[in-house]
Amino acid sequence: MKIHSLIPAAMLLMQPMAFAYPNIETKPQIQSANTTDTPSEQPQADLAVATPPSAEFVAVPFAFSSESLSTALGGAVVVKHAGQVQASILGIGLYSTNDSWVTYLSARNYQIPQVDSWLFSVETYQAQFKEGIYYLSELPQLNQEADKVVTLGDESYTRFHAQYVLPWGRGVNGAARSLARSEEAIKWNPLTSGVTSIKVSPFVQTRELQSYEYLPQKSQGVALELDWDNRDNGKNSTQGGQISLKFSRDFGSEDRSSWTTWEFEQSAFLAIGASDWFAKQIMAFNFYLADTPTWNTQSGDNYHRPPTFAGISLGGFDRLRGYASKRFTGRSAVLYSAEYRIQPKWQPLQEWPVFNLYNVPWWQWVAFAEAGQVADEFNAEALHDDLKWSAGIGARFEVESVVVRAELAFGSEDRQFWVMVNQPF
Repeated sequence: MKIHSLIPAAMLLMQPMAFAYPNIETKPQIQSANTTDTPSEQPQADLAVATPPSAEFVAVPFAFSSESLSTALGGAVVVKHAGQVQASILGIGLYSTNDSWVTYLSARNYQIPQVDSWLFSVETYQAQFKEGIYYLSELPQLNQEADKVVTLGDESYTRFHAQYVLPWGRGVNGAARSLARSEEAIKWNPLTSGVTSIKVSPFVQTRELQSYEYLPQKSQGVALELDWDNRDNGKNSTQGGQISLKFSRDFGSEDRSSWTTWEFEQSAFLAIGASDWFAKQIMAFNFYLADTPTWNTQSGDNYHRPPTFAGISLGGFDRLRGYASKRFTGRSAVLYSAEYRIQPKWQPLQEWPVFNLYNVPWWQWVAFAEAGQVADEFNAEALHDDLKWSAGIGARFEVESVVVRAELAFGSEDRQFWVMVNQPF
C-alpha cells in the first residue's frame, strides 16, 4: 500500500507532486434574499461596511511519511476574511529528511472596489523532490504499463484567476454574494438558480528532471473555463449538480510546441433520505471527458502535444484514486465516478484530542467506485477498451471551513491511501 500523505487535520501534498489546495468557500457575512443561515451562522456584517470582519487565523502543523519524501515536517496556515470579507489566504511549507521541500501560497476571491462582478485569485507553488516518482510517456522505451521513473525533480507553477460571475441566478447581487450558501430549492434554469461564471487563468508551469533534461520543461498559456455551479452546498452537496467546460492553450514559442486541450465535467447529487442512524444519505455521480485536439498536428518532426505534467491524465487524489498521481497520460480520457455518502447522527470528533481545538461541524463516511481510461485516440472504442477501475472507502469532515478527506482506494496495480482537502467533485 502506498501512503501518499498523512497529517492530523488539514492539507497536504502528494507524489509525484500534484498539489491541491482547499477551495475555501468562506461564506460572506451578509444577508441576502436567497440565503438562509442556521442560528450559528447568522450574518454579521454587510459588504457595504468599510471595515470587514477581523481576520481569522488557523494554523496546523503536520508530519507524514511517503515513498519519495521519507519523513516530512511542515505547517499550513489559513487566513479567512483576509482584508476583505470573502477573501482568504493559504500558505503551506514542508521539509523532509531526504532534503526535499515544498512551498505553496494562494490568495483567493479578492475584489477591486466598485467591480462587483469579478473575483481575482493567484496561487504559486515551488518544490524540489530528491526522489520524485514520475510516469513519462514521452520516453519511447516506456508506455503506460512501464515501471515508474525515480529521479530528482524541480517543479513549479503560478496561476492567476480572473472570474466573472454572470448577473443572474445567485450572481444577481454580485460575485462576493454568490459565495454565500443558498437554502432555496434547486431549479434547473441557470437564469434563476446556481452561479454561472467565466474564468480566465493565465498560467506558467515547469518541471525539470535530472537525467531527462531533453524532455519538455515548460508550459505557458491561458485557460478559459465556463462553469455553472448549481449545488446546494459546495462542501457537502445533497442536491443539484455542477457543469464545467475548460479550454487550455499553450501558444508555443521557438523552443516549445503549441497545444490545446479541453475538459468537460458534470456532477449530480441525489439525497435519498435520512434514517435512524444517518442524518443524510447522498448518491453522488461524476462524468469526466477530455481531449487534446492538436495531438496529431505536426510542425516538422514536432507534434503539438502537451508535456505529461500539463496534459490529460488519470490517477491521483481526484480521478481514478486507486492509482498514483498522473499514472496514465495521453491524448484523451474518460472517467465515470459514483459515491455513496452518509452523514452519521453520531459525531464525536469535536470531543477528540486535536479535533477539539477546531470547529468540526460534520463528518461523512463514503464508499466509491470509478472506471476510466486514457487513450491516444479520441473515440468511444479506444476510451472504453480495458477500462481501469478503482474502488474504496473514506471519511471526510469539515475543519474550520475546509473539507478534509482520508481515503483508501484499490486498483488493479496497488492500493493508495490519500489524505487531501476538498470533495473530489
